Amino acid sequence: MIYLCLLLFGLLFISPIGFMLAGSLKPDARVLVEAGDWRAFWPAGVTLDNYRDVFARVDFARYLLNSLFINGMIVGAGLLVNSLAGYAFARLLWSGRDVLFGLVLAVMIIPLEAIAVPLFYMVSLVGWRDTYLVQILPFIANAFSVYLFYTHFIGLPRELEEAARIDGAGVLRTYFSIILPNAKSVFATVAILTFLTQWGAFLWPLMVTSSETVRPLPLAIATFHSLPPLQWGDILAFGVMMVLPILVVFLLFQRWFVRGVAHTGIKG
Repeated sequence: MIYLCLLLFGLLFISPIGFMLAGSLKPDARVLVEAGDWRAFWPAGVTLDNYRDVFARVDFARYLLNSLFINGMIVGAGLLVNSLAGYAFARLLWSGRDVLFGLVLAVMIIPLEAIAVPLFYMVSLVGWRDTYLVQILPFIANAFSVYLFYTHFIGLPRELEEAARIDGAGVLRTYFSIILPNAKSVFATVAILTFLTQWGAFLWPLMVTSSETVRPLPLAIATFHSLPPLQWGDILAFGVMMVLPILVVFLLFQRWFVRGVAHTGIKG
């Protein structure tokens, strides 16, 4: 009975993706006509015309490369910066550590919407608007990522570092040679969570970009939705191609993600 309930809930949660995928493969005229019954999830008369239309109407490849570059830079730089911060809080002794870590935890509850306007004013003063940098730099350091690294590093045995110090290793060498190889699961967890969060970012890119050359996919699909003529098959095809990268990333690294969640003690 439990497995049946889980199966039903699973089907319920993936039904929007099923509807989007089926609709993207139908002729545009049939998308809304069949939306009210079971045919909405069955792509009768399969065609790839909707996908061809997307590439013909907008520069989808450009938007995709923008999103991949922005998210790749945020994830890559964030793993380095946040893991070093988590290591410093968890394994090093220095004055004011606990107070500063408390401030980091407090930052976790502040949403982007609360600081978007002053942050927009700051980046405008330095001339960063409408660039890749303004979409990357503010999101590299992340309080939640620091906390995840902290909870993992705090549980590692002290003997590892003591042995490294006896061999003459400094702080950075200990981190890269000893700590980092024992933290693959938490690195994968943080990478996946960061990628999933930033891939769908809309508000900040909307505020700081005006040129299509630097805009990511979430803004592109909003613009595409407003282009005449309104074709729902094309919009669903755009959505499928936007969702596909995050599904691939999650499916490839789900084993590491589950292991990282277990090791960091997150309760879901």
